Amino acid sequence: MNIESVNPSTEKVLKSYESMSKDKIEQCVQSALLAQKDWQLLSIEKRSLPLMRMAELLDERAESVGRIATLEMGKPLAEAQREVRKCALVCRHYAEKSADYLRIQAIESDASKSFVRYDPLGLILSIMPWNFPFWQVFRFAAPTLMAGNGTLLKHAPNVPQCAEVIESLFVESGFPSSLLTNLVIDTDPVADLISDSRIAAVTLTGSGRAGRAVAEAAGRALKPVVLELGGSDPFVVLEDADLEKAVEHAIISRFLNNGQSCIAAKRLIVVDAVHDEFVERFAQAMEDLVMGDPLKPETRIGPLAQNRFRTALHEQVQNLVQEGARCVTGGTIPDGEGFYYPPTLLIDIPLNSKIIKDEIFGPVASVIRVPDQKSAIDLANAVDYGLGASVWTQDQSLAEDLTAELNAGAVFVNGMVKSDPRLPFGGIKQSGIGRELGREGILEFVNTKTVWIA
Repeated sequence: MNIESVNPSTEKVLKSYESMSKDKIEQCVQSALLAQKDWQLLSIEKRSLPLMRMAELLDERAESVGRIATLEMGKPLAEAQREVRKCALVCRHYAEKSADYLRIQAIESDASKSFVRYDPLGLILSIMPWNFPFWQVFRFAAPTLMAGNGTLLKHAPNVPQCAEVIESLFVESGFPSSLLTNLVIDTDPVADLISDSRIAAVTLTGSGRAGRAVAEAAGRALKPVVLELGGSDPFVVLEDADLEKAVEHAIISRFLNNGQSCIAAKRLIVVDAVHDEFVERFAQAMEDLVMGDPLKPETRIGPLAQNRFRTALHEQVQNLVQEGARCVTGGTIPDGEGFYYPPTLLIDIPLNSKIIKDEIFGPVASVIRVPDQKSAIDLANAVDYGLGASVWTQDQSLAEDLTAELNAGAVFVNGMVKSDPRLPFGGIKQSGIGRELGREGILEFVNTKTVWIA
C-alpha cells in the first residue's frame, strides 16, 4: 500500500511513500529500543543539549518547515510558521525545566532514607494527527525524550512529508539515530505494535473512535495510555462581557487552522441580553476572513485537509438548517479545485439539536442563544466532551466560581483556550485520558519509583 501526500488546495499528489513491510517495522522497533537503552543512561543535562539545538533549528527554519504543513494539510502559511516556532518553545521549556520536574523527591518515612525517583519507561508508541502535524509531535516528544524514553512515531497518513522532516530534524539536532523513528505505515500494524512487549506505553491524539480502539488494545496489554481526543468546547459569553474582545477571540478560536482544532470554540453560547449585538459584531468580523490559497499572506481560511472532511462538514450544516437553524453566511461548497469550505455562521439553533452535542471540525461557527448564566453553564456541560471551555465576564469573583462549575480539562476566563508548555493540557469524559505539557506531562511516561533504605 502506498501512502500519498496530497495538496488539499490543488488536489494534486505531491509525493508517494511505500508502506513499511513487517521486516522493516521489526528493524525499526529493534533499532529504536537499542537507541533508548543508551539514551536513558545520559544525564538530563546531556539530554537537554540536542533539544536546545532543535529549538534553534526550528526557529531558523520556521518558514521552510511550516510550508510543508501548508502544502500537505492546507493551513495558512503564517499559522504554520507560528506552529513551528511554538515547537521551539516547547523544546526550550523542557530543556530548561526537566531537571526540576524530574528531581528526586525526598520523603520522610520509617526508613533511614526514602525518596521518589522518576525513571524512563522505555519505548513509547506515538500516534499523531494531521491538524497540527508538528506541534502535536513536539509537545509529546520533548518531555518524553527528556525523561529518557524513545519513541516510534506513527503519524497521520496524509502528512508523511511532515513526519519525514521531523525525523530528520531530530537526527540533525544531535539526538541518537533511531531514538525517534518515523514509521511509514497505515493503521493495520498498530494493534500488533501496542501488544509488542517492547513497547512500554502508547499516546494518541485523534478521534474518539481511534482513542477507544487504542485504549482497548492497550488495556489488553496492560499498558499506560495518554489520549487527547475530540472536543466541543463552549465559548460562554455573559451579559457583562467585553464584546469587542470576546468577538475578536471568538473569530480566532473558531477559524484558526481552518476551523480544524480540537480546542476551537465549537459552541458560542451567548446569553440573550447580548446575543443580537454579539451576532452582529461576529458577522461583521467574519467578512474579513479571506478564503483562498494558503500560501498567500492575506489568506485566513485555506482548504480542509481532505475532501471527505468537507463532505461530512457540509452534511452537518445541512442537517442543522433542516432542524431549524438559520445560515447567515456561507454553507455552500464552492466550485473549483481544492477542498475549500467558506466561513459559515449558523444562528437560531434549536436547543435539542444534535449538533449541540457533536463536534464540528471546520470553519463553521454556531451561535446558541440562552436566557441566562445558569442556562449557559448547564448547556456548556451538557456534552460528552470535556477538553476546554472559555467564559467571558468582567466579574472576576464570578469567573473564578464558574471555573469550578465548568466540566473541562482547562477553563480560560476572558481568553481563548490554548495549549502552553508551562501548563498541563488534556481533557475529561470523551475528550481523553491523561495530560500533556507542564510537569504533569513529563510524568505520564515515567516509572514513579519509591525507594526505601533501612
